[in-house]
Amino acid sequence: MLDIINYDAFLFLITIFAKILVLVIPLLIIVAFLTYAERKVIAAVQLRKGPNVVGPFGLLQPLADGLKLFSKESIFPTVANKFIFILAPMVAFGLSIAAWAVIPVADGWVISNINVGILYLFAISSLSVYGIIMAGWASNSKYAFMGALRSAAQMVSYEVSIGLVIVTVLVCVGSLNLGKIVYAQQNTWFIFPLFPMFIVFFISALAETNRAPFDLPEDESSLVGGYFTEYSSMLFAMFFLGEYAAMIMMSGMTTILFLGGWLAPFDIALLNKVPGIIWFAGKTSLILFLFLWVRATFPRFRYDQLMRIGWKVFLPLSLLWVVLTSGFLIVFDLLPGNV
Repeated sequence: MLDIINYDAFLFLITIFAKILVLVIPLLIIVAFLTYAERKVIAAVQLRKGPNVVGPFGLLQPLADGLKLFSKESIFPTVANKFIFILAPMVAFGLSIAAWAVIPVADGWVISNINVGILYLFAISSLSVYGIIMAGWASNSKYAFMGALRSAAQMVSYEVSIGLVIVTVLVCVGSLNLGKIVYAQQNTWFIFPLFPMFIVFFISALAETNRAPFDLPEDESSLVGGYFTEYSSMLFAMFFLGEYAAMIMMSGMTTILFLGGWLAPFDIALLNKVPGIIWFAGKTSLILFLFLWVRATFPRFRYDQLMRIGWKVFLPLSLLWVVLTSGFLIVFDLLPGNV
């Protein structure tokens, strides 16, 4: 009996490990080549060529950048807390990858199909600020610490709006399970009835991931380089890649909450034959392109403008939309479970 239990436990662990490898390895490759895609998109907007030397069409540029960063020496400030200094980029990068444990990329394609998946995602995205705070404090530099404080205030401000947007979606679904959120959009994607919330969520995602025009924590014009001012070589690269992994994660969340996840745009037999992971990847790529397009288009906001938008515009709007959506569903008897 004990042998059977041990065998089942071993088989379960092997299955989980295989799922993690199947998801994480492609994700790391996508993160690396997202840097290439960003440089190409910005180059196209600015009528430049972008990376075009290393490999055909410059496709090997991410590998060359990785080798360069691996070969550089890691420099530690003499007054830094070295343990936390090294741990901070690991936390920032690890949390961005850990979020994918509950994101279904297709029907049944998920590492852990838990019933509180959306709460797990919200918690992971909220914890990411700790890596930045740790980096700013451990560096023992006023510029890095100021960048970390800016980031903490910024991320906390926009997490409130993100939370209320998620509440609006959950009211329409009646479940915290990400798979059920996708299935609830079989007739209509939530981007249509909840379009203002889609806009709020997307802009808040820009601020949450410290992307332009909300990249105030790394404002090189006044803070040298923000919270990672003292970082170099592979430790800097982990922050860099963590930001891109967070972009992919927020794009995946946007796809699930508003764009029907892995569902086809129309319920047509020909479209339904396309694997769900293709639809999910295509929608996530579209949101990622918007991330890159915004960076190439808009100038950086001032810090007071950034905070004003978060607290005086997005917070009241998202709170109002929660009330309006709930009232509409109650008045027309459309609450989940009553349909």
